[in-house]
Amino acid sequence: MRVVSDTMRLETGPEMQVVDVTGDVASRLEASGLRDGIATLFVQGSTAAVTTVEYEPGLVHDLATAFEKIAPRRGEYRHDERWGDGNGHAHVRASLLGPSLTVPFAGGKLALGAWQQIVFVDFDPPPRSRELAVQFLGQ
Repeated sequence: MRVVSDTMRLETGPEMQVVDVTGDVASRLEASGLRDGIATLFVQGSTAAVTTVEYEPGLVHDLATAFEKIAPRRGEYRHDERWGDGNGHAHVRASLLGPSLTVPFAGGKLALGAWQQIVFVDFDPPPRSRELAVQFLGQ
């Protein structure tokens, strides 16, 4: 077994932003030379997350609408009271999706469904420079 580690830098805009990283992860997998194993992605931060979705404008809108219902931006958060940074909702939203994702790969290709893409979701209000750790374990 070999391990190949990498980091992706992402520049995000204000408010909730969903970024399709599937192609970038697939390119890094190809460059690794590994054929079979697992890819693990990990968000380095507590106000962003990673998951899979059908990446298209309607679903991105629906996802934002759902999160606004679950953890509204203008809700009351003790985190905001303590720190005054206005991103309590971002922490709650990121916690619900989670900071990591594991995707198997076979024959050098990610084992994703036809309508399934890997997305990075930044919930923090200000634009950010983010890092997404990518690690491949395989042969």
